[in-house]
Amino acid sequence: MVAPDDFTSFQSLDPQNMLAEIDGLPEQLHKAWEIGQTSEVFAKHPVGAETSEVSRVVVSGMGGSAIGADLLASYLAPICKIPVFVHRDYGLPAWARGPETLVIASSHSGNTEETLNSFDAALKNGCRLLAISTGGELAKRATQKGIPLWTFEHKGQPRAAVGFSFGLLLAVFSRLGLLDAPEKITTEVVTTVVAMKKQQENLRAEAPVARNPAKRMAGQLVGRWVNVFGSGILAPVARRWKTQINEIAKAGAGFESLPEADHNTLAGLSNPEDVLSHTFTIFLRTPSNHPRNRLRADLTRQAFMLEGLNTDFYDAQGDSALAHIWTAVHFGDYLAYYLAMAYGVDPTPVEALEKFKAAMKAAK
Repeated sequence: MVAPDDFTSFQSLDPQNMLAEIDGLPEQLHKAWEIGQTSEVFAKHPVGAETSEVSRVVVSGMGGSAIGADLLASYLAPICKIPVFVHRDYGLPAWARGPETLVIASSHSGNTEETLNSFDAALKNGCRLLAISTGGELAKRATQKGIPLWTFEHKGQPRAAVGFSFGLLLAVFSRLGLLDAPEKITTEVVTTVVAMKKQQENLRAEAPVARNPAKRMAGQLVGRWVNVFGSGILAPVARRWKTQINEIAKAGAGFESLPEADHNTLAGLSNPEDVLSHTFTIFLRTPSNHPRNRLRADLTRQAFMLEGLNTDFYDAQGDSALAHIWTAVHFGDYLAYYLAMAYGVDPTPVEALEKFKAAMKAAK
């Protein structure tokens, strides 16, 4: 176990510098939005033509690419004129066909087999298509078929590119005229980055544990299975915290959504006692959410504590829904990193996932 303020040990455990990726997330989000605003892809391809025909959008992706789409869908729900679906699987839903459906195939590497399969299904079904990737087979197929392609440069892990997977998608919706008041979104992106950097002052590795809430919370999680609860715009953020704890800290975690969890999960706080005593539940809160869901978060946490279970909470920062999403995402990334340091593991490689991918490829 590494002491939370032992920065030298951090560097030795983190040779690929995942910490720099987390530190740079505010700039990455801003850069992605700016790239999306200035890209000429729509001038070269007809995807943006007659967008009034588009009645639904499907974002196909897995892992880090899909979580960016989840965050986007939750943010857009109150302001987007059409429904947005996130598809984590092969193929496409039966209703996803024709030019009224825009399919966005998003894959960091460009080689995600589920996303490639969805791309091919979209071509077959006559959907409008857009591809987002750093390259790989997806970029190759899009180029061959004359499909609009947005590429971005990022050599790290897909989970560290969530700013790109979200920011470029947000720009797509803005550029296609699918959002109300796009000028307001530009302002929110800027103020969100400011809020992230303000919060970051106490989250960086140089900030001692005495004033670093992410380090303190990580210390509470050591040796425990972690559950993360979120509602509304923070439901996908709860999922992001879970996946970051899995991939960065190589630790077990789950996530739940409110109010759904109050209709089932809440009944399971009694057994088995020896397992539940080694869990830790974190509740994500934001003023952006429905007041009844804010009340639910507090009462649900109270129910956990009355059962003698370990809990804590995180309050999102900033003055907008976008800032609440992204300050919460950023805090969770730091939390997972400090948990990795506490466990003494390299936060970057995901050998279990790579071995599984190789096994799938070999089984073809």
